[in-house]
Amino acid sequence: MSVQDQIREKVDSTDVVLFMKGSKTMPQCGFSSRVAGVLNFMGVEYTDIDVLADPDLRQGIKDFSDWPTIPQLYVKGEFVGGCDIITEMTLSGELDQLFDAKGVTYDKDAANKIREANA
Repeated sequence: MSVQDQIREKVDSTDVVLFMKGSKTMPQCGFSSRVAGVLNFMGVEYTDIDVLADPDLRQGIKDFSDWPTIPQLYVKGEFVGGCDIITEMTLSGELDQLFDAKGVTYDKDAANKIREANA
């Protein structure tokens, strides 16, 4: 199975998946840490995939999404974005709206606390 097929299978079979540097418990870059921190704080159940473990995967996810940077968040098969986009969506409430629309469980109070702390 090609790297592209492996990525497609994971994205299609997992509600929320974060391709990142490191893991959700031990991120290996600040951008991955920020996105994982948001998802962790909001109580989102997600699969983390460490792109540092496989150079083919690291390049493959960039080709798959046509997005040049890591991390990359997918929700119900849809590419959402990287660190800057997830940060903006969190602060604007758009991430809540996306999770609501896609049926992803998260802690609304935690999401509000993030916005309050960054107001």
